[in-house]
Amino acid sequence: MYSAEPAQPPALTEHDPADGCAADLSATLDNVTYAEMTIGQSARLSRTLCRQDIAAFAAVSGDVNPAHLDPEYAGHTLFHGVVAHGMWSASLISRLLGTCLPGPGTVYLEQTLKFLHPVRIGDVLHITATVLSKDDSNHHVRLDCAIENQNGVAVLSGVATVIAPSEKVHYPRAALPQLRLYDPQQRYASLLASAAGLAPLRCAVVHPCDEPSLRGALEAAALHLIVPLLVGPAARIRALAATHGLSLDGVELDDVPHSHAAAARAAQLAADGAVELLMKGSLHTDELIKAILAQPTLHTKRRLSHVFRLEVPLYDKVLLISDGALNIAPTLMDKADIVQNAIDLAHVLGIALPKVAILSALETVTPTIPSTLDAAALCKMAERGQISGALVDGPLAFDNAISPAAARIKGIASPVAGQADILIAPGLEAGNLLAKQLEYLAGAAVCGIVLGAAVPIALTSRADDAAARSASAALALLLAHHYRQHKP
Repeated sequence: MYSAEPAQPPALTEHDPADGCAADLSATLDNVTYAEMTIGQSARLSRTLCRQDIAAFAAVSGDVNPAHLDPEYAGHTLFHGVVAHGMWSASLISRLLGTCLPGPGTVYLEQTLKFLHPVRIGDVLHITATVLSKDDSNHHVRLDCAIENQNGVAVLSGVATVIAPSEKVHYPRAALPQLRLYDPQQRYASLLASAAGLAPLRCAVVHPCDEPSLRGALEAAALHLIVPLLVGPAARIRALAATHGLSLDGVELDDVPHSHAAAARAAQLAADGAVELLMKGSLHTDELIKAILAQPTLHTKRRLSHVFRLEVPLYDKVLLISDGALNIAPTLMDKADIVQNAIDLAHVLGIALPKVAILSALETVTPTIPSTLDAAALCKMAERGQISGALVDGPLAFDNAISPAAARIKGIASPVAGQADILIAPGLEAGNLLAKQLEYLAGAAVCGIVLGAAVPIALTSRADDAAARSASAALALLLAHHYRQHKP
C-alpha cells in the first residue's frame, strides 16, 4: 500500500499482526523497477517477535545457542533474558528488500550489519529501507537499512547493495505451508505448571516393577507431585533401581509378593485414608480396578471411567477423550457417567464450560447405528440437567467435532462442532484407538486418569514413558486436592 509523505517519494509499507506469528498481507507482490526508484524512497515493515519465531529460526538454522532458547541460562548472560538471534532481525531486511522495495527480481549483492540492541519476545520491530544511491551503469542500488523497536531504540543498522529489477512484476504471494512447532521438552509443561504450588500428597504406586513405572514414580516425586509409597516386591524393586541407577533414598516401600497382592494392598491403603491417590505401575489395569471395586468405601455415585488428556500439535487446545481404557461397551447410563466424569475433570483443569462432542460415524441420528441414538439421548439428558456443566452435542463424526471447516461444509450449526474440548467415544475400542493414533501418528502428549472412585487413579499404558507417568501424577494431584474440598 502507498501513503504520501511530504518532501520524499511514497513509502511502501507492510504490517504483520501484533502476535508476529501470522501475516495479513496483500495477495500479490508488486515490485519497483530501477527506473521507478528515486533517492530517498523508502519502504517499511512492522513485525512483533513471538516465542515461536525464535524456536522456528533455531530449528531451521540449527543455531540452538541457549541464550535464545533457555530462560534460565539466558538470565545469567549479558542480556539477562532470552533474546532473538541477530540474524532473525537481519532476515526481516531481506524480506523487505525481496518483497517490497525493490521487490521481486531483486538480486542481493552485499549487506553490512551492526547489531545495536537486543530484541526480546514481544518487541515490535519497525524495519525501514531507504534508497541512498543509484548507479545507472549496472542498476546497482544502495539502501540504508534500519530497525527500531517500539520505544524508538535502534536495534540494527546497515547498508544493502542490490541489483534492482528492470521489468515490472505482479506476482501472486506464495501460500506458505502452515508451521507448527513440536517441542518434546515442553509436552507437559502447561499441565505441570498448573500443579505447581500444590502440596505433594501420599500416593501408593502399585507394583512399579519395570523401569518406566519406577522412574515415573521417582520423577513425579522429584517434581513434588507425590510422596511415593512403592507397593510391590521390595527386593525386586530395589534390584530394578540398582540396575538403572535410580535412588530409593527416603522412599518408603510396602513389601508384598506379587501384583495381585500389590493391587489389594494399595486399594486397602486408599480405603483407610493412608494414601490420597493411586498410581498404576507395571500390572494389568483389570488387576488394579478389581481391587478398587472390592473396596466399598472407594465407591462413589458414579461409574469408574478413564479420561485421556492429550496435547495434539495440530489442535489449538487440550483435548480430553473418554472412555478408552475401562468401559468396553457402555450402556446409555454408563455413558452419562462417563460424560459427567470428563466434564468434572475439565472443570478442575480450568475449562469453565467445556464443549463435549458425542462421537459416532456420522452426524445424523440413524437407528441402525446405536451410538447415534445414545448421542441424541445424552444431548437431551444434558438439556434436562441430568448432565451438567458443559455444552453437549452429538452425534458428531470426528472431523465435525474438531474441524470448523468440516462442520461448516456439512452445514452443522453447533457451539460444539469444530471446537470440542471433550470427545466421548462410542466404546472402548474406538476411544483407545483414537487416543493412540493421536499419540503415535500425530505426536500428541498423552496422560490419563481414572475418575469415579473416592481417590484419583493415575492410569497409564505399560508402554508409556516416565514423562507421561509424571504427567498422569500431576492430573491425580489436581484431582486429589479438588476432592479435599468436593468429595466425589
